Amino acid sequence: MAAARFWRKWTFWHWVTAVSLLLLAIVLLYPVGQLLVKSFLAKDGSFTLKNYATFLGKRYYRLALTNSLWICTVSTLIATAIGIPMAFLLTRYKLPGKPLIRTLIILSLLSPPFIGTYSWIVLLGRAGFITRAMEAIGITMPTIYGPRGIILVFSLHFFPYVYLFTSAALQSIDRSLEEAADNLGVSGFTRFRTITLPLVLPAISAGALMAFMSALADFGTPQLIGEGYQLLPIAAYSEYMNEIGGNPGMAGALSMGLVVISAVALFAQRWINRRTFSMSSLRPPVVVDLPLGKKILATAFCYLVVGTAILPQVVVMISSFRKAKGPIFLNEFGLDNYLTIFDRVPGAVANTFRLSIVAIVIMVIAGLLMSYVITRRRSVATAALDVTLLIPYVLPGTVIGIALITAFNRPPLVLTGTATILVISYVIRKISYTVRSASSVLTSLDPSLEEASINLGVGPVASFFKVTAPLVFKGVLAGAVLSWVTTINELSSTIILYHAGTITMPVAIYSQVISDNFGLAAALSTILTLVTVVSLWLFNRLAGKDNGLLM
Repeated sequence: MAAARFWRKWTFWHWVTAVSLLLLAIVLLYPVGQLLVKSFLAKDGSFTLKNYATFLGKRYYRLALTNSLWICTVSTLIATAIGIPMAFLLTRYKLPGKPLIRTLIILSLLSPPFIGTYSWIVLLGRAGFITRAMEAIGITMPTIYGPRGIILVFSLHFFPYVYLFTSAALQSIDRSLEEAADNLGVSGFTRFRTITLPLVLPAISAGALMAFMSALADFGTPQLIGEGYQLLPIAAYSEYMNEIGGNPGMAGALSMGLVVISAVALFAQRWINRRTFSMSSLRPPVVVDLPLGKKILATAFCYLVVGTAILPQVVVMISSFRKAKGPIFLNEFGLDNYLTIFDRVPGAVANTFRLSIVAIVIMVIAGLLMSYVITRRRSVATAALDVTLLIPYVLPGTVIGIALITAFNRPPLVLTGTATILVISYVIRKISYTVRSASSVLTSLDPSLEEASINLGVGPVASFFKVTAPLVFKGVLAGAVLSWVTTINELSSTIILYHAGTITMPVAIYSQVISDNFGLAAALSTILTLVTVVSLWLFNRLAGKDNGLLM
């Protein structure tokens, strides 16, 4: 009888919660758990701490750890130093071309960092345009390879995170607080330091956290431009690829090192944000005009930053139409690089879209249902689902790739070498964008609309699809476009999970740059960039001007 009563209360949303938790347990918790367990196993299967002792005791791995911390910290500090003034200038002052500047900032963020890396190689590499031009007049440029180049790429690519979070916070400040400071005789930088900065510090720390974790997780940039400069993602990848089937425990220990660093960064950001502020936002800050001299300087600073960030992609797009001989671009133009795609990597373009479309369909449907149960059907189970969806935030793509291949390379479930494992990887890593975006809309949506539909005789599930789902469409779409753009550009996990039949454009670009086929890499990079631009344009068309990502 008790069982019958239990199942009578079991609704569609209970099934959604249960199936979601079960699937996440299989494709996320089980692989990560397997990786953790293997990091404590010796080759004969016995328990050991040797992998961690080797990690902390061997100079090679300690160097990879300290290099990762150094590169990520310095890159984050520079990105923050760029992002804060950009946000302040673009939210508080009237500057010419602000919509264009904001659009270019978004575009510079949404392209994959390894394309930016390749672009800087085209500009400042040994055969780069600027390098050769400077050599022609007797000037030797400093090398772009090594830690200097990695920091340059990370700083320019991830400062938009700080800019976006900070500018949103600056726009929500109630100007009464700053006016009160003015009336008390506190103005200028002192007012910014004592009033404005504490109010936006949580947003700055959130942007800095995103920049730090993105830099920590990136695989392509240090691999392309590092030239032997060891970082943890490369060390974990090398350890796994070198000793596949031999000692995955060492790769697991290195992967756990990445997870621990990410988790510490996340908790540090939460500690910074332990003090919260509530503002009514009824009186947003006034956008004012600057004196001519200061306006010229502010405008020049913004255009210099965004121009430097977007320049490499422009150069790559132009280079894609130049004929190339290995790493050297010739002074002849044509479509040869694009035509070569069909000979060298015929399946890369099709695989990228085929796998990404399947993944995004799953993410939209599952993300919409998950966001609903998390926000409207709160329970211990939905709280567990919410926490589980946070786990990928602290898992770099390299770790997820190694975890999946470790878990699913033997019966009862063999997925290694299939397209399915790539789709799973994409969904795990990117579904959070869709869930968080839809949840934010659902939280602000009055449930009385759905309740009215139910009171009129429409079933709860039908009411959800007929009333709630259309209302959160824009929220789902905003998250989906981010999921889509980051999925088609995904390299870190794909480089571990792909095989000849599932090669994607990011992997093809990486392979061509490694092989010095810069012309083909430029053509593939241009296709990815154009798809990103078209995706954002379509989103703006569907969502309307007021909700566009391009602002």
